[in-house]
Order: sequence, then structure tokens, then C-alpha cells
Amino acid sequence: MTLTPVVPGFHPDPSICRVGDTYWMVHSSFEYTPGVPLFRSTDLLSWEQVGHVLARPPQLDVSAAPGSGGITACTIRHHDGRFWMITTNLADGGWQTLVTADDPLGEWSEPVRLPEVRGIDPDLAWDDDGTLLVSYAGFGAGGPAGLVQQAVDPVTGAALTERQHLWQGTGGRFPEGPHLYRVGEWWYLLIAEGGTERGHAVTIARGPSPSGPWEAGPGNPLLTHRGVESPVQNTGHADLVQRPDGSWAIVFHGVRIRGTSPQFHVLGRETFAAEVEWVDGWPRLGAWLAPAAGPVSIEELTGDELPVSWVSPRRFPADVLTRTDGGWRLEAVDAHPASDDPTSEDRAFVGRRQEHLTCSVRAVVDASGGVGGLSMRMDGRHHLDLELSGGTVRAVAQVGELRSVLGSADVPAGDVTLEIRAVPDEGHFSSTALGPDQLLAGVVVDGEFTELGRLDGRYVSTEVAGGMTGRLAGVWCSSGSLIVRSSTYSGKDTS
Repeated sequence: MTLTPVVPGFHPDPSICRVGDTYWMVHSSFEYTPGVPLFRSTDLLSWEQVGHVLARPPQLDVSAAPGSGGITACTIRHHDGRFWMITTNLADGGWQTLVTADDPLGEWSEPVRLPEVRGIDPDLAWDDDGTLLVSYAGFGAGGPAGLVQQAVDPVTGAALTERQHLWQGTGGRFPEGPHLYRVGEWWYLLIAEGGTERGHAVTIARGPSPSGPWEAGPGNPLLTHRGVESPVQNTGHADLVQRPDGSWAIVFHGVRIRGTSPQFHVLGRETFAAEVEWVDGWPRLGAWLAPAAGPVSIEELTGDELPVSWVSPRRFPADVLTRTDGGWRLEAVDAHPASDDPTSEDRAFVGRRQEHLTCSVRAVVDASGGVGGLSMRMDGRHHLDLELSGGTVRAVAQVGELRSVLGSADVPAGDVTLEIRAVPDEGHFSSTALGPDQLLAGVVVDGEFTELGRLDGRYVSTEVAGGMTGRLAGVWCSSGSLIVRSSTYSGKDTS
């Protein structure tokens, strides 16, 4: 069985809805802006990113977000002729952010904040009399308070009821990611539990009302890969959707692991999909949906519009990147409000997600006016850089507090072509030296790649860096300005 993501790369916590023949899906974005990437599909296999839901500064402030802070799991629904999206912003003190749109391709509304709804992973459902119910993983004074529910006024954001406890799952830790569905005479409650690491799972219950009482599904867990031999692990955080023909499917996230024990993932949590069959009133997981996964090569930053997939940590890309004659100008920044967090960084960075197990990223840049270059980044403390400064290019590894120059070369003034490659590691499977991949950094002159340094890919992995995100490849500037002529991303999957 081919286990291929339908949306590859760092796109976790999928939520989905269907309107007519079109499916819409959103994902967590954490400290990156714009926030909440929005995808569209007509077959659940081929997805196109068509924008972001939180695309304007008045909708999103993650300037104080630490690494893997900011925007957590979202829910998207279509109700009463409108699209609704709710998510948590852990960076600005306002808790939940609720926005709506008549057309998801247009501008979404200014946010309604829900400050009394304190927790993460909010869901949207409407009971029989039209009352909006928000179910979520609650926070209390002592920490997580379990799965709870409140009625909310969608106009003002005020809570209409006190929080009510819901089902707590089958015993796994961190019950979270609830979604409510009305199917026939029953209400179904789908949740994630077990933590978003190797114990991740999806479980389900049903009851006569949206507040229960809940009966656990006899086939729980509906989905898990804990203890299973599979190249995809950490499967969980799911959402159900019904097709126009009445059949059902499920979307969920997982990670593609490689390397020696404990094994490593570098792309973040990616979105997968599978068929769902209903048996005796309960959903059962069917065959995984397997999109075609061929090699890709995308030339970017050659036009007047920034690609929709490009984002920046804690700042909107437009704050640091502007179109200029012959390229894009990336400006250095002052110390950031979140710079006291060790995973933040005092430099401008704009980039796109690594989406394949094997890839190469090239950028043609001119650093005559500053210091900067190309980077493969997990967070502010874990990245591999190519740094152009004063006629010299250096390959520099940042691993926690350690910064190491791996190699350098003199380059002529003007445009320089930089390249970082992620290639399979060739160590023996039983060796502790086997990482998820090797990162090679170098320069390209007359079409020939010259390696300046390499880094074991585990040092730019989630298992080493921690957190909830995945790698991004992009351009950066720490002093003055950098002119970016173009960027090219090429990728393929090797397993």
C-alpha cells in the first residue's frame, strides 16, 4: 500500500468541508504568516493552495509567538450559506479567532474573538435550534481541563453558557481535536488522543445530543499507527467529510519517518486521507487515498506576485520583502519582540515548505548591499545556511547554541547561485549514524554544484529541535538588504 500525503510538507491538523462538488481544507500555521493555509480540491486527491484565511495583519498577530506557538488547530465549516473558520491564537492573549466568508477565495471577515473560550482545537457545530456550539480542549488554572463545550454568540464572541465537560476518550493522554457531526439520528464526536507523537490516535463516540452522553465506538481506535510497522507514524487529528454520492472519507495528519531509532521526521506533520465505511452505525477506516507523487520542479520569485506558499515567521512577508527591478528586495529587521525566545531569530526570513523526502533548493541572490543568503530552517536555533558577505560565501550550521562554519569560498560580486540539497543518508540501518537525510550546501558556477559543507539532517528535524512544525527553505537577511533574482524548488520522494 502506498502511503502518500494528499498535502505534503508541514500542513498539520487538517479540517475539511464540502460545498457542492468542491472540498475546502485548512491547516495549523503556528508562528508563520499569513496564517491558516487554505486548499481546494474536487476529488480529495489533488489539492491546490488557493490562499490563506488569516491573510491580513488585523486578523493575525503572532509577533510574540515562540517557536511552534501562535495558530493551532482550526475547523472549517459551511453553515447557513457562509464559510466559517475558527482557530486558536496562543500568541496575542485573545484565545479563539472566528472569521467568516461568503466566498472563501475572497477576503475573510475581521475576527470575532472568544476570550472566555480558553483552550485549543476549537470545533464549530450548530444544534437543532441554530445555537453555535464550540467544543475544544480546555485549559484551566492547573493546565489541561479535558474536552469541554460552550454555546457562543457568533456576533459578539461572548460565551452563552459555562463550559460543560464532554467525553474524555478511551484513556489516551491529551484528548483534543474534537469534531461534532450529526449523522442520521446520532451525534458523533471524533477526537484525537494519545499525544501528537508515536501514541497518536483517532477515536469516536456517539450520543443522542451534541453534549452526549457518549457511547464509545466498539472499533476504537478508528485510526492509529502506534506499534505498527509503517513509514508513516503519528497518525491522528482527523476530520470526516461526506462526498456528493453519499460515501465518506477522512483526512488526518501523520509523519514520514526515516533513519535509525528513534527515527526522525523533517517535513512536519503532513495530511493524508482514506476511505470511510459505515458498519452498524459506526465509521470504519478503509483504503488510504493515494495521489500520484511524481517529481516536481518549480521556479519561483520570478514574477510580481509572491507565491501563495511563501510565508515568514512572526512577520508578514510584505514587511520585509518587496518587488524591485530585477528581483525581490529582502530587508534586514531590528530585534523582534519575541527575540527573548530561543527559537526566534533576529533576521528576516521568507520561504516555502519542504514537501519531499529528497529535494534541492536554489536561489540566485545579490548580497552586495548586506549579509544573507539561503537557508533550510526548522526554527531559529536549528538551520543550515549559506551566508553571503563581502565576497565570501559560507556554509554555516546552527544547532541549538552551537554555530559552526562548515566551509567557505570566494565568489565574484553580483549575482551568486546558492543551493541546498536534501539527499538520502547512506548509513547502515543498524548504525546510530543513520539520520533521516543529509543536507548539502554549496554554490553553483557554470551549472556545476560545488559542496561547501554538509550536515546530518537529524539536526534539522523535529525530534532534535522539538515543536510542531517542519522544514522551510527560503532566503534570509541579517544586515542591510539582499536582492533575490529567483528561487527554484525541485523535489521527489524516495520512499
